[in-house]
Amino acid sequence: MKTKLTLFSALLFLIIGLGNAQKSDTKKGDDSQSIISGKVNISKYHSREQLDDMSKGELLTLYIERIEVIVNILPNIAFATKPGVTMKSLGIPETKENKKALEDNKEASDDYFESTVEFQTKILPYSDTNDLIAAILFYESTLKALHTYNDFKED
Repeated sequence: MKTKLTLFSALLFLIIGLGNAQKSDTKKGDDSQSIISGKVNISKYHSREQLDDMSKGELLTLYIERIEVIVNILPNIAFATKPGVTMKSLGIPETKENKKALEDNKEASDDYFESTVEFQTKILPYSDTNDLIAAILFYESTLKALHTYNDFKED
């Protein structure tokens, strides 16, 4: 009987300890938000020939997807080009004002993207297919250039 009580007590403490450890990890993760969030990459780059073979609906989807990635990355390029970089990792004080500024920036970015997509889905179907393809290729070349961004930094 004493063995069962000891085993039960040990198991109870283990479960409580694991529960608290998970809460601590969650708090650490929530403590510092990533500067770049949301969609930050595209699944595939295309050639003009591949885009020529696509329907206008497929091109519209690609166009909007590329806008989303660019809206999430380019305004923050001075800080980071990939997700996971936080104010803390950059040495930016995590004051209430700075956290609020980051939240406001994310909200403004989300609002801008939503209104852009709404506009694009209404108006973009009237665009010339060749112009749409050129824009997609331009956006993709811009996104490829982000991979070389660090080459321009001087240490």
